[in-house]
Amino acid sequence: MSIPAGFDELIHPATRLSVVALLAATEWADFAFVRDSLSLSDSALSKQLHTLEEAGYLELHKDGGGRKRRTRVRLTDRGRTAFEGHVAALRAIVEGAGPAGPQAATETPPGQRHHSGAGR
Repeated sequence: MSIPAGFDELIHPATRLSVVALLAATEWADFAFVRDSLSLSDSALSKQLHTLEEAGYLELHKDGGGRKRRTRVRLTDRGRTAFEGHVAALRAIVEGAGPAGPQAATETPPGQRHHSGAGR
């Protein structure tokens, strides 16, 4: 099976996929909300956000300074499009893997060959 169009290696790791999925449901989210929702440390979330920001998938906005500093994050149009394409690719993979998959009706599992019953 080939990888479907839209599958995004950058989004696919579980932590990044969780971040993007959470952001897809909102316009802007506070850093603390994302961190707490995904049970991540500040440094782990910062690393993932930096990777996604470098790819142009999200935008960070920082207000204030010192202890009052507030960081908000949102998906860009490019990030939202990439997420939607990745979800569609995952659905295609899952739908092709089940009992209704493309080869399910034509292949007989090993050890279950049909016998005519002749000679009994």
